[in-house]
Amino acid sequence: MKKTLLFAAITFGLAACSEQAPPPAPVTPPPAPAAAEPAPVAPVAETFEARLDRIIAGEHRSPENKARDAWRHPKETLLFGGIAPGQTVIEITPGGGWFAEVIAPLFNGQGTYVAAVNDPTKASSDRARDYHTENNQKLRDKFAANAELYGAPTIVEFDPKAPAFGAAGSADVVMTFRNVHNWVGGGASDAMFKGFFDVLKPGGTLLVEEHRANADDARPVEELSKTGYLTQAWVVDAATRAGFTLSAESEINANPADTKDHPNGVWNLPPSLNVKEGDDAEKYKAIGETDRMTLKFTKPAM
Repeated sequence: MKKTLLFAAITFGLAACSEQAPPPAPVTPPPAPAAAEPAPVAPVAETFEARLDRIIAGEHRSPENKARDAWRHPKETLLFGGIAPGQTVIEITPGGGWFAEVIAPLFNGQGTYVAAVNDPTKASSDRARDYHTENNQKLRDKFAANAELYGAPTIVEFDPKAPAFGAAGSADVVMTFRNVHNWVGGGASDAMFKGFFDVLKPGGTLLVEEHRANADDARPVEELSKTGYLTQAWVVDAATRAGFTLSAESEINANPADTKDHPNGVWNLPPSLNVKEGDDAEKYKAIGETDRMTLKFTKPAM
């Protein structure tokens, strides 16, 4: 009996050893969450200054016009004038459109650009009438040929003796480049400065760039204007008489190499290079464009 029990115990023990629990099933980790798609990056809004840089570098500008940036400093000059998005800006007599091809695109969709041009019917001679007619049409053609770039600029024709550039108090900035001597010669300078004052809003800005005569040049202004140069003091006085206050002056467009004693005045220098056969054109090219004052005036706030 004891042998039977012992044998049974041994048999049970062996069975227990042979029937161990199976190893646990491997645990499958939960799937990793799908990587979230990156949030779309909002485009960085182009700053007004960056927009200006892009337009100045634009392919719509000819290499010849871009070459003059070194002398005319369009970016620095316009920023000095206080331009900003949403403004109404009037450029006086843009001529062939050297500045217009920068300013008009700049304000396309971000303000209003107005080109104020001479009314050919008010010209003092047939030659002047034809000149203004041709120039005005070239400007219109420039704008129309690239409407996507320029938008639809407003073109206003004015009489220099009784100028009206728009509704009173409607403009933020009026700017004029190298034109004042022409108004002096035509007896229209006082009327023009008054017209600028009238069209500007209170607190508005007048930007004037003009060929600068030596401060001690004592010639009568009418005679001096025939050279294309005017003294800075005279220009400041003309604007002040119209009601403006000089708020800032800049040497952005200064050129100390300009001796201002050229036989054909400012027209001896680039870009005109009006030199007679045998004259040393290279001398004038080496001087570069004229020495110019750059002045900012403010219409007092009412």
